[in-house]
Amino acid sequence: MASKQKILIVDDDEHISELISLYLIREGYDTKEVHDGKSALEAFKTYSPNLIMLDIMMPVMDGYEVCKEIRKTSTVPIIMLTAKGDTIDKVLGLELGADDYIVKPFEAKEMVARVKAVLRRFDTGKAEKENSKILKYENLEINMENYTVKYHGEFLNFPPKEFELLYFLAKRPNQVFTRDQLLDKIWGYEYIGDTRTVDVHIKRIREKFDQKDPWNVKTVWGVGYKFEVE
Repeated sequence: MASKQKILIVDDDEHISELISLYLIREGYDTKEVHDGKSALEAFKTYSPNLIMLDIMMPVMDGYEVCKEIRKTSTVPIIMLTAKGDTIDKVLGLELGADDYIVKPFEAKEMVARVKAVLRRFDTGKAEKENSKILKYENLEINMENYTVKYHGEFLNFPPKEFELLYFLAKRPNQVFTRDQLLDKIWGYEYIGDTRTVDVHIKRIREKFDQKDPWNVKTVWGVGYKFEVE
């Protein structure tokens, strides 16, 4: 029998962490609750979770600091919990390495769906070889070996940076990236320019497709972009 996936819940509001735990246990997960940042780092080492639900506003050490510390040694999926709808919270969390975020209050169904999606994405990413060079979606084939994009059986003209941006996003379906992250990943730290470069390239990529496919490069307003797959 397969062992249950373990989820570490970090929230200083015990009522909320208890509720999250209840919903996740009901879905067949094993859970552990802690209520401050320092306890979270300790539990991360001893409990070895498959995913962390991490509140941002906490005493002792906030969620940002915890996320930063964990990312020094681990790629374990992290979903940030925030009571604010502030864009800055979401952007900062994603830039520090969080995989997703949920704004409180949230529906139980949405929360469970996000957890499942992030775990599925992480497991798929681990299972796939990092050197997988060809990505295939309906009507779309992106080949890293020869920098070609085939759409509805026809080869499209893709300049190198547009290709690299599309490939990077398509390799990580439904994962949100900020403009700064994309600038760093595709153009590198040395690039002298601003995030409008990303917007221009995304616009050019979109113009090559008819937007009727079960996937698209979607804008997440105030945050960045993702390759959304239905």
